[in-house]
Amino acid sequence: MFLIVGLGNPTSRYRNTRHNLGFMVLDSLAGKWEKQFRKGKGHYKLIKTAVGSQRVILAKPTTYMNRSGVAVYELVNKYDVKLFNLLVLCDDLSLPLGKLRLRKKGSAGGHKGLTSIIAALGSEEFPRLRFGVGYNPLIDASEYVLSPFLPIERKLVNSMIKRGGKAVIDFIDRGIEWTMNFYNG
Repeated sequence: MFLIVGLGNPTSRYRNTRHNLGFMVLDSLAGKWEKQFRKGKGHYKLIKTAVGSQRVILAKPTTYMNRSGVAVYELVNKYDVKLFNLLVLCDDLSLPLGKLRLRKKGSAGGHKGLTSIIAALGSEEFPRLRFGVGYNPLIDASEYVLSPFLPIERKLVNSMIKRGGKAVIDFIDRGIEWTMNFYNG
């Protein structure tokens, strides 16, 4: 069983913001697979599907970003997911806009959603796929990640979302080593 969790904030106010890239990638995959998210029996919406012979759950926490660990903990325990089969999708201020970075494990790096997940699971030992949103040092970081993408950025963002969806499928099909080698550059 693979669990792919996209991070974001649940209300329409945040739909197209930098902080919601995890949701955007999962929405893109759902559209491609003609699936719809439904309310789960916890703090999340989910899609149950398969990629090849692998069972997969796509999940979006219904909590706000800084409480994402509540949903991830519920899902990991309910579906008995091994942490190496959990993939968290999130934005990253330290990466240039459009860049992807897959890691097997690591610290939260200041990301409040990852901080919440690490605290809830009691471990940093899970893969995460980070999406570069760039950073403008003239704007407060929390204000920046909650801002929408500029029209001039949309083409690059759409390309990043598409590559992110492919990276999720490759993570499931080919494993983390291959996927890291292919997408991290």
